[in-house]
Amino acid sequence: MKTDSISTETDDKKATKDVRGPGRRLHGAIAHKLGTEILSGKYQPGDILSGEVAFAEELKVSRSAYREAIQVLTAKGLVASRPKAGTRVMPRDRWNLLDPDVLGWAFTGDPDVEFVRSLFELRAIVEPAAARLAAQRRDRDDLKTMKAALADMRRHTLTTEAGRAADRDFHNAILQATRNDALMVLSASIGAAVNWTTQFKQRSRALPRNPMPDHVLVYDAIAAGDGEAAAAAMNVLVELALDDTRSAMEE
Repeated sequence: MKTDSISTETDDKKATKDVRGPGRRLHGAIAHKLGTEILSGKYQPGDILSGEVAFAEELKVSRSAYREAIQVLTAKGLVASRPKAGTRVMPRDRWNLLDPDVLGWAFTGDPDVEFVRSLFELRAIVEPAAARLAAQRRDRDDLKTMKAALADMRRHTLTTEAGRAADRDFHNAILQATRNDALMVLSASIGAAVNWTTQFKQRSRALPRNPMPDHVLVYDAIAAGDGEAAAAAMNVLVELALDDTRSAMEE
């Protein structure tokens, strides 16, 4: 037993060097690798992944770490495992595309144009309606949170992780201000979509415009309690963000 434990630990240390980045848990790193490959199209729906032993040897990881990674992918709808049948990539309509990790994997490489469009269509449906409700239901604490997020966005800019975190906080605060449980649970997904599209737009060039005025218009309308103006301002914000992303994808 002691020898097996040492062997497994050695395998994990090798995998740390070969597979994962700093601070990332081993099975999470394997899930990231496989998830990225599935989202990029290297593995297509219906494909059978290599067996547990073969994959563990290829990635230089323990079989237990690989199994844990498959469990992560299974929970997100990307794969399904059956005894003797192996691990199969599931149809795309089974994938939890709004899971923050799955969104991150999609944007690790070059995201699919249709997928990016679908994300913005979702935002265009959800966020203007959320801004309208937020204008009607927000309280002082909500406005304080939004204002602080805007201040951090100005201070750090969206070229930094701190600035992008503030951007997520702003959009999250609007969803929280709706007091609608169904909308509030979308905050992680919407925040991840905002974050990854913003990063994507800056891969090859600086942001083409200053997004702060658009965010301020949303805040001002919510602070004034003007639901229609808030919805209209948010709709413009999302449309301009889509235009920026389209431009980045065409380069």
